[in-house]
Amino acid sequence: MRGNGNDNGFSGAGLRRLREVLEAYVESRKIPGLVALVARGGETHVEAIGTMRHDGGLPMRRDTIFRMASTTKPVAVAATMVLLDECRLRLDDPTDRWLPELADRQVLKRPDGPLDDTVPARRPITVRDLLTSTCGLGLDMTAIGSPMMSAYFEQRVYGENGWMLPAVEPDEWMRRLGTLPLMYQPGERWLYNVGDDVLGVLVARVTGRSFEAFLRERIFDPLGMKDTGFHVPADKIDRLPPLYAPDPQTGEFTVEDPAEGGHHSKPPAFQSGGGGLDSTVDDYHAYFRMLLDRGTHGTERILSRPAVELMTTNRLTPEQTAPLQAWARGVVHLSHGQGQTGGWGFGMTVRTYRGDYAPIGQFGWDGGAGTTTYADPDNGLVGILLTQTGMSTPDSARAMQDFWTTLYQAIDH
Repeated sequence: MRGNGNDNGFSGAGLRRLREVLEAYVESRKIPGLVALVARGGETHVEAIGTMRHDGGLPMRRDTIFRMASTTKPVAVAATMVLLDECRLRLDDPTDRWLPELADRQVLKRPDGPLDDTVPARRPITVRDLLTSTCGLGLDMTAIGSPMMSAYFEQRVYGENGWMLPAVEPDEWMRRLGTLPLMYQPGERWLYNVGDDVLGVLVARVTGRSFEAFLRERIFDPLGMKDTGFHVPADKIDRLPPLYAPDPQTGEFTVEDPAEGGHHSKPPAFQSGGGGLDSTVDDYHAYFRMLLDRGTHGTERILSRPAVELMTTNRLTPEQTAPLQAWARGVVHLSHGQGQTGGWGFGMTVRTYRGDYAPIGQFGWDGGAGTTTYADPDNGLVGILLTQTGMSTPDSARAMQDFWTTLYQAIDH
């Protein structure tokens, strides 16, 4: 166990139990390797356990780079918050000026109905709708197999090249999206993922720069997030493990995405705010610590205090969050308890009631490539667990659940 600072954050016995629980997953050969970071009260502990590959080889290291998948969302949303802070965007501005593809929308009469059975949108999509994932476009676990969900893949909005990230230039992606109706009226219901990808396009069009360039200037560089980006450059590719999707029946490790020559080995056509970032435990710790510090990093202010409060507190009504609860129940990688959160801020979930070990107010999100990152204002706590094992089996989801349980039992004062 490597740490710094005084022993005022966790109990020694609790931290030993945390390591033993994580080691058991690696020793059982369910997960080849993992890196975990826990921080509280000026104390930071990092565990790097196992190997980069399922058949051995290089050990996991503190600076191993992981595909953050949907854990991208809480970080990528910060770019929009910078533009709100600077009054280059306003929460209730219609997005038509920057995103004409999404102007004058038609809305399905029923979310699972035919694509031509529509009514006009009652109002334009706003910046707030995108930030809260209530723009009317998204992935809906309650409507699997519906014409709209099928259309996302038929129009190659998602799924091109067999990958669940947009695979074309942003303008072409927006053109495809603009051919589809909305599933719900703007502001009516939370829907997953699409709003986060649209936000990246919005930021690029407002700033006249690439989404990544703006994130790097305003978020990554000031926070020292030197290993965070939308691909892993050649001089760092040896620090990226392959992504595994174990066979659901046999548990055999199959490579879903290799490191060299894989989806993250070169700059993507589309910089996905919904799931495209690669990063490390220390980079993500810097970001979530900034949120706990209400927008500051050392002597520098990254985001305004009100911006952070908007991001990290629930912004939705119970009616709007109904699909969020359905998503949490229906997706295996969220089935370990994220249905117990209740709310959504901007780009991340927020606990509105206590359903397990974590208290109300905890915020963050999980990723389908086996990642989980949350911060807890009540306890001044950041927890990060990164693996290279996807959600085709329950193993990484169970490891996440046990990580959070053992992390919270390590707080005894």
